[in-house]
Amino acid sequence: MAYYILTYSIQLARFSMDKFFSPRSIVVVGASNGPFNLGSTISKFLEYLHYTGESYVVNSKGEDVQGARGFGSVLDLPYAVDLAVILTPARAVPGIVRDCGIKGIRNVVIETAEFSETGEEGRRLQADISRFADEYGIRFLGPNCLGTLNAHERFCCFFGFVPGMYDEVFDRPGSLSYVIQSGGVGVLIMDSLRRDVNNVNKMVSIGNKEDLDESDMIEYFNGDSTEVIGLYLENIKNGRKLIEIAKKVEKPILLYKVGRTAEGSRAAMSHTAGMANNDVILDHACRQAGIVRLKAISELHALPKIFTHMPLIRGNRVAVFTNSGAFGGITADIVVESGMQMATLSEATRERIGKTGKLFNASNPIDLGPTLSKQVFIDIFEIILSSDEVDALLAVPNVWQQVVIDAIAELGGICRKFDKPAAIYIPNAVERIIAVRNDYQIPVFESPEEAVRALRVSYEHFLGLRKKERTPQLV
Repeated sequence: MAYYILTYSIQLARFSMDKFFSPRSIVVVGASNGPFNLGSTISKFLEYLHYTGESYVVNSKGEDVQGARGFGSVLDLPYAVDLAVILTPARAVPGIVRDCGIKGIRNVVIETAEFSETGEEGRRLQADISRFADEYGIRFLGPNCLGTLNAHERFCCFFGFVPGMYDEVFDRPGSLSYVIQSGGVGVLIMDSLRRDVNNVNKMVSIGNKEDLDESDMIEYFNGDSTEVIGLYLENIKNGRKLIEIAKKVEKPILLYKVGRTAEGSRAAMSHTAGMANNDVILDHACRQAGIVRLKAISELHALPKIFTHMPLIRGNRVAVFTNSGAFGGITADIVVESGMQMATLSEATRERIGKTGKLFNASNPIDLGPTLSKQVFIDIFEIILSSDEVDALLAVPNVWQQVVIDAIAELGGICRKFDKPAAIYIPNAVERIIAVRNDYQIPVFESPEEAVRALRVSYEHFLGLRKKERTPQLV
């Protein structure tokens, strides 16, 4: 009986969380027809996306906005909608949350700013919000957040979006889900993924996270179609909770945490009102929980493809393959400096590689030279990836001829055949790299450092999974 009660409770909680991303009805409180009204941009964008649910607005005039039926109060709505989005002056928000509770609305997004991040009065208002939420059993995001996005369902309650601005997100939804504390970072991710092989599944901005936080979102994304979870955080609300939830998740969790310096910490506090936490302690906690810390903000959008398009690495021995001697040396340095190892190839493996064609070097790094045979490329890929001496391939071919592109287009299938990954970088201008990636849907990285870093991050996730397997979980 206890098992069935627990299962029902989990399903009920998940149903409640679904309403933040797939609401069947929504009200935007504060949307009006006034000039520069941010709430109206949400209603307009929902109309542009052809949102299939019922859409309402609440404003002082009770007027309709962008096709959404208007009311003068939340209490006047015809029924308790799935989701209320609040974008009003801060002083009005606690009362609106109370009205949501009275009406029976249990999911709220508070996008209004100027709460605890601004001082004592803001902290008092934020505490009032929590008091009413607790009284009525409301779960809420924010305050001081951007909202939620579900690309597959064509739903978005981000304010300020202009129709047509992010069509690629909704026309080509992906499997990457993000938890962010900055709208600017969310925009960077979406803009960057326009030109990549994967795209956004869901995105949530958690702001001051007075109620729901990063741990709740990780737990939610662990139960949907998400393949990789990306986090941009300015503070950690509850470290113990984060560790315990992350330990139960096998999906890659990639974290970029700001505030590694005193200056960064002060900036984070002024933005989302949280303590930036001790970075050394956070490093240890991430290793304990299997969370991979990122070193650059661009890694949030650049590295996930190593997980979505390649098998997981299971060791740190890397073989480098190139048709440019210079990049053999360049990438060998980067591999070693990253903490990975250059694989040592046996004489038998080198002989097999040497028999494929006229190579400049059959040792690691393997230098094919100007050979233009697709079959030679494929033969070498298979020899390297089938070897017990190698855990991953770093492919660095200059795509100076079509035959080279044709060969690396087949590399993904060879990797899946031998259950080993390849990180691909082509030594060309970034415009050329992006063109090849888009035209052929090859998961190409934009620098040799980025490609090696992808292998390292895959390896860190593998080590985290292995640690989780050795640590019994309490049920």
